[in-house]
This record gives sequence, C-alpha cells and structure tokens, in this order.
Amino acid sequence: MVVLVIALALFFDFTNGFHDTANAMATPIATGAIKPKTAVALAAILNLVGAFLSTEVAKTISGGIINEKQFAITPAIIFAGLMGAVLWNLFTWLLGLPSSSSHALFGGLIGAAIVGTWNFGAVNFLVVLSKVIFPALLAPAVAGLVAYVCTKLAYGITRRSDPDSGDKLTQKRGGFRRGQVFSSSLVALAHGTNDAQKTMGVITLVLIASNLQESGTGPHIWVITACALAIAGGTYAGGWRIIRTLGSGLTDVKPAQGFAAETSTAAAILASSHLGFALSTTHVASGSVVGSGLGRKGSTVRWGAIGKISLGWLFTLPAAAVVGGLAALLIRTGVLGLVIVTVLGIGAILFMFFLSQRETVDHNNAISDVDAVGEALHIPSRKERDRLAAKARAAAKLADKAAKRAAETAAIRAKAQAAVDQADTAVLKAMTKAAQAAESPKGKKQTSKKGK
Repeated sequence: MVVLVIALALFFDFTNGFHDTANAMATPIATGAIKPKTAVALAAILNLVGAFLSTEVAKTISGGIINEKQFAITPAIIFAGLMGAVLWNLFTWLLGLPSSSSHALFGGLIGAAIVGTWNFGAVNFLVVLSKVIFPALLAPAVAGLVAYVCTKLAYGITRRSDPDSGDKLTQKRGGFRRGQVFSSSLVALAHGTNDAQKTMGVITLVLIASNLQESGTGPHIWVITACALAIAGGTYAGGWRIIRTLGSGLTDVKPAQGFAAETSTAAAILASSHLGFALSTTHVASGSVVGSGLGRKGSTVRWGAIGKISLGWLFTLPAAAVVGGLAALLIRTGVLGLVIVTVLGIGAILFMFFLSQRETVDHNNAISDVDAVGEALHIPSRKERDRLAAKARAAAKLADKAAKRAAETAAIRAKAQAAVDQADTAVLKAMTKAAQAAESPKGKKQTSKKGK
C-alpha cells in the first residue's frame, strides 16, 4: 500500500509539473523571448534545482494540515486523497484551465481524511486557514498590485520623447525581452521550491503514518530526489493547453509587461516558500499577468476569461475534496473498495487522455495565438530602423513631387477655367447688347421700314 501511494504521489507530482509549466513560461513564449521547447526544457532543469533548496512547505503538509498523531490516517486514506487531486488536475488540464494543483492536493487530502476517519478533527483547519486559504486570497492580489506598479515603472522609465518638440520617439524596450529569460527562469526555480515540496510532504506523511519514519521529521533525501525528478519530467512534457490560456487568453503580453509579471510572481513565491506557505503558483502567476495588463496603457484585459479561471479556483478545493471523500468511502469497505477506486481512477485518467488526443495541443499549435502576439511585438534593430527611415524619406520625396505636379495641374486648370469664364461672359454681354438694340424704338422703325 505504501508503494502504491508513493507511485500515485509521484504521478501527481508529474501532473503538477506539466500543469504549472505555464506559470513560468507562458509570457516569455508569448513575447517571443524564448522558443517553446527551449522554455520548457529550461523550466524543467530549474524546477529540479529548486526542489532541493527548501523543505519548509513539505513540513507544513507532513506535520500540519492532517492530524496524523490523533487519528488513524492510513496510507489508504492518503491514496484516496491523491486520487481526488490527480483526477481534478487532469480534468482542468483537459479544459485548459490554470487551476491550482496545490489546492487540488489539499482538497483531496482533506476530503479523504474527514470521510476516512468520520471526524472533522482529522483536519487542522486553523493551519488550512492560515497557510492555505489566506495566502490563496492575498497572494494573487499582492502579486497583481506589484506587477501593476512594476509595469507602470517600466514604461515610465523607458519612455522617450524629443526634448525640443516633445514628440514621442521610438521606444527602446528590447532589453525586457532578453530580461524575460532571467525572470521566467526565476519563476521556474521558485516553482520548484514550493510545488515539488507538496508531494515530498505527502510521501513523508505516508511514511509517518506507516511507522516508517518518526513524526516531526522532514523528508529524506531519496524523497526529495524522486519528487524533483517527477516534477521536472512533467514540466518538460509541457502544459501546452494552459500555456495557450495564460500566454494570450488573459491579455496581450508585451516584453516589459511580461518581465514585470514574472518578477512579481517569483518574488511572491520565494517569500511564501521561506515562510512555509503552501502557495498556489497558478494563482500568483495569473494575478501578476492581470496586474501587468492593467498597468500597460492601451492594453485590454479579458475579464470573461478571468471569470472562467476564477470559477476553476473556487471549485478546485471542494471538488477535489468530494472526489477524495468518495474514494475514501469506497476504500473503507476493504480491499475490494481499494481495487474499485484504483480501476475507476485509472479508467478516468485514460479516458481524459483519450479525449485530449481528439484535439492535440503541443508546441506546434499551442501558441498559434501567442505567435501572432509575438510578431506584433517585433522590435526592429538599428539597421531595420535605418532602412525604414530611408524608405520613409524616399516616400516623402515622391509625395512632394506628386504634390507639386498636382499643384501645377490645378493652376493650369484654374487658368483655363478662368479663360472659359471670360469668353462666356463676353458672349453673354454681346448677346445682351444685341437684344437690347433690337427692343429699342429706333431698332423697331428700322425693322418696319426694311419690312415695307
């Protein structure tokens, strides 16, 4: 049973990796700062490294959320919780929703613990509130605010205008595109320090519940290594559906904006990992992208997409808890229930994988919209700018010549029209005089004599 739970936990870690790749790499791919396959490979390496940097979050999960000392939390109960988390992770991945793998894990464990022991006391709700719910509400707002301020600063500092005329000059912000490689790498590193530890905490909890490890101790080195490799492998597999959503589904991302969003995300995650908060990196990344979108003048934030994602956030923990609780209810019946849960879980996983193949999304087509954004964000080099300026000057000369020719033609036409008008006036005057002469008395007598 312990081996089965560890295997499922590592599979969850794998799904966590490809589910959350977009947190680090969606915006740099959207702006063209880094190629898609290179991005996920870099994220995989840094997730692997980040998993070894801290174990504070793992200690929170293994010795804080579930009261394993007071209640009989068996490996079978943890297996049920993991099944709820895995199924919800894959379901939201299939829909392309950047939901929280962390909250799926917590929800599955909470639901399984309550149903498995028939006691709400099996869950330490104070820890859940202080280290899960409260950070989930606060972190996206803080990250979004920081990203908003950073975006405003980035555009304000790099704004260029002519000192004499005050006209706006070409903005030089190409450095932000290169800076995104660093900032997105920092997010990937931070993701490893936070998310990989959650699976470490679960495996440690299983070992403690099976009396294979002392309560209150941290994860063993083999647990850290296995979890690091699992999340790195999942990251390299890529979460292309979610990358498409975050890369262009929330707001059109420009380099300076993306740099601000990624830096804010990394800062929030690293601070939370240090404090032992089991933070959702998806929530933080989404909040940063929205904040940076609001901070860029002229950008549009797609609130409909944000509402859809927020619903995913809202339902993640309770939905995973329901699935975990149902799995625990079946497992309470004995070995047969465990077999049923395993078969149904594997069947659901295969079914969702089959559905995903009907519309394959990978590095070739996941960022079709993102590519279009990247092309629109092309920043020309100096040579390109010189060529464009030369073309503009040539076009201006041709326009001047055409304007002169048009003016000369207009002048000739005006003179001709004036001559025609003068001739018409002279003819009209002659006809008028002839008519007047014919109507005078002398004219009439002469006419009558001639008639006689």
